[in-house]
Amino acid sequence: MAEESSVNRERREAEVVVIGAGLCGVAAVIALRRAGFDDVVVLEKSARLGGTWRDNTYPGCGCDVPSMLYEYSFAPHPWSRCFADRSEILNYLQTTAVTHGADQAIRYDTEVLSSRWEPDAHRWNLQTTSGTYTARALIVATGPWHRPRFPDIPGLDTFPGTAFHSARWNHQAGLTGRHVAVVGTGASTVQFLPEIQPKAAHIDVFQSTPQWVLPKPDYPLTPGLHRFLGHHPQARHALRGLHHWTQEAIGLPLRHPRLLRPLEAMARLHLRTSVPDRALRQALTPRYRFGSRRLTTSSTYYPALTQPNVRMHPTRVTAVEGSHVIGADGTRTRADVIVLATGFHIGDIPLARHLYGINNTTLARTWTDDRRAYLGTSVSGYPNLFLLIGPNLLTGTTAVPTVLEAQLRYITTALTHLRTSGCAALDVTPEAQAAHQHALHEALRTTVYNTGGDTSYYYGLPGINTFCWPWSTTRLVKRLHSFTPDAYTWTLPAQTRTERDIRSAHPSDRRG
Repeated sequence: MAEESSVNRERREAEVVVIGAGLCGVAAVIALRRAGFDDVVVLEKSARLGGTWRDNTYPGCGCDVPSMLYEYSFAPHPWSRCFADRSEILNYLQTTAVTHGADQAIRYDTEVLSSRWEPDAHRWNLQTTSGTYTARALIVATGPWHRPRFPDIPGLDTFPGTAFHSARWNHQAGLTGRHVAVVGTGASTVQFLPEIQPKAAHIDVFQSTPQWVLPKPDYPLTPGLHRFLGHHPQARHALRGLHHWTQEAIGLPLRHPRLLRPLEAMARLHLRTSVPDRALRQALTPRYRFGSRRLTTSSTYYPALTQPNVRMHPTRVTAVEGSHVIGADGTRTRADVIVLATGFHIGDIPLARHLYGINNTTLARTWTDDRRAYLGTSVSGYPNLFLLIGPNLLTGTTAVPTVLEAQLRYITTALTHLRTSGCAALDVTPEAQAAHQHALHEALRTTVYNTGGDTSYYYGLPGINTFCWPWSTTRLVKRLHSFTPDAYTWTLPAQTRTERDIRSAHPSDRRG
């Protein structure tokens, strides 16, 4: 019994705890171990890993950036298509986790209920459904596409049919021969509508805002091609580079809107050649600049909308009355199934309301007016806390793994400084955080990202773009490559100096 108790205590203490076992969490374990941090635990509330690729099971779910960019640099994969589907990405994550032993660090069915910084112990205390964990450092890896946004539609709760969010797809609700109402026309609808259109008797699509849609250059990556790329690594590197710089070329006009006309012309041509009906085409034409909302690509979405069993309603849904869905323009249509494709609370961290930093303040309260984070990674007042894919780290074209790996280099360097300096905690200074936020929002002012208004995908808070990085991906990677100790306050252990005597200290001051 004494030996079992010792094992349990050891399990509940770790140098680093990671919350979430999706794309970010798996990469975090591998990066930490490569940097010499073996005492790592991942807490995952579900029964298996995968994050958004585990949860989003809607038909047609897949990657909207080229597959070769949606892989870890240390784990290249022979993707079956240029744009991989959800199942292949999920299998890739599971296989990579097993291959690199990351799965051994995961504690499944363990939901974090609260996390609290203990200033005397210089550790994080986590209350979970499986007991208490403590950690020197905490990494939040829950990702920005975590919590579905459910619309407040009067009468929806009394709908006699089946209603569900696209991110929680109900596969028991057979759509064959049914009347389906789709609420929303964002990135998810663009993917699943072509898949369900052939099955349904009739589909009514309610669109409050039209999307810019570019054609999707998808194609199979054959075994023969992969054999060739395997024998010629430089060719694979070149193909990956081509995808990267194509994404960067699209991203350049988003930062310099005067260059947007060619992309807008391409999108209009795609619409005109795909939708013969002038009235429908007009309803699908955006009235805002390309890129001020999430970019979407599809070569099948527009053709699906032109099918006889699909009707587009350019209006938002205002109510559900019995089996009828009511639009703001008076449209009234009967439905057996309602699919809510209404997006996510982008960048929202559910744990933020129960994550307590210095002075017992929650992250949610700290972020009441703005989601401030230094380089999207550190938040002042929350020592030894790191956010993966935190605020203002993504663009309309950057692949998440690129940002993720850059962040993890930054975090592992910070933790190495912490370990070698003899300090107990690091906390980004309010001045460094404020300076970064000022520069970031000043740079965002002139980008297309800030022209979409408060209803934009990028505005996590009213009037504040909490999603976008206003510069190039190259600048992002370079900035995260260099850890800056001077941006942080370094705390010595209590036995060395009392908390009252702690002053800002550079780690190098503690060497020798």
